[in-house]
Amino acid sequence: MTTNSPAVSTSSEKRGITELRAEARLQRAELASTLDAIEYKFNLPKQFRIKRRRLTHALRQLGEDNPVALVGIAFGAATVVGVIVWFGASAVVKNR
Repeated sequence: MTTNSPAVSTSSEKRGITELRAEARLQRAELASTLDAIEYKFNLPKQFRIKRRRLTHALRQLGEDNPVALVGIAFGAATVVGVIVWFGASAVVKNR
């Protein structure tokens, strides 16, 4: 006959509780990560702020590393806006 000694069952129960607590900690961390991902996906203003900060940082970095390229990009953007405004104004004047 086998008998369970109290020391053996307590030790295995304690190890089981420790493992369960560790598992619960891991599951909580995974759940928090999942909730953060869901919040990021559906929080459009936050996404916009993050992307704007990244763009601002990238442009500043480009300005420090290669200011000529930054001036070229600014000139190209200004040209595109100017052409759009020109065509828009021309269309309005023609329709009078």
